[in-house]
Amino acid sequence: MTSTAATGMASRTLYLARHGDAPGEGGLSAQGRRQAAFLGERLRGVPLSAIHHGPQAPARETAEIVAAQRDDEEPVPRACESAGDYVPYLPERREVASGLPEATWEWLLQLPERERLPGPELARDALRRFTGAVSGGVARHELVVTHNFVIGWLVREALDAPDWRWIGLHHANAALSIIHYAPERPSSLIVYNDIRHLPEELRWTGFPPGLHV
Repeated sequence: MTSTAATGMASRTLYLARHGDAPGEGGLSAQGRRQAAFLGERLRGVPLSAIHHGPQAPARETAEIVAAQRDDEEPVPRACESAGDYVPYLPERREVASGLPEATWEWLLQLPERERLPGPELARDALRRFTGAVSGGVARHELVVTHNFVIGWLVREALDAPDWRWIGLHHANAALSIIHYAPERPSSLIVYNDIRHLPEELRWTGFPPGLHV
């Protein structure tokens, strides 16, 4: 196997967090701000190289609260369209037969065009920006504060699952998933939907009630 030093590549550890609880189209609720603060406390000791967040208010506010928990002023949270709220892949009807309920497919078709139409290109950009080993020979730790669909899309890619399989990969508010990308190795899903940093009363918001454990 070619060494990391020889290839000039290094590992990337990607921390994926859904924004805190947010009612409707507005910013974080009081509960969401508390969730974000606990998430920041969880990540305080992680040597983050970058903090990316979606342009919508819930993701931006969550990233700012997380950044405020850190001991220095770096890294500064940066907005990124590909970490926004969109449908990353709209399945074709033939894929319904492979396990996607038809009702789910029809629901996706009814989502606003602003979430559906730009989604595929933004999803491809998210893969380019956030996944894989990194050049330069120095390992990176990156946080992406984003939305449920995007987390499902990136986790699906890490598991080499079909494009439509982002559907059904749910993420609670302020939960954490971690993916590790090493040079010339398959990606590793280290943690998924981890909510242990949240007190009991702040867990499971944004998650389908029937799937709570």
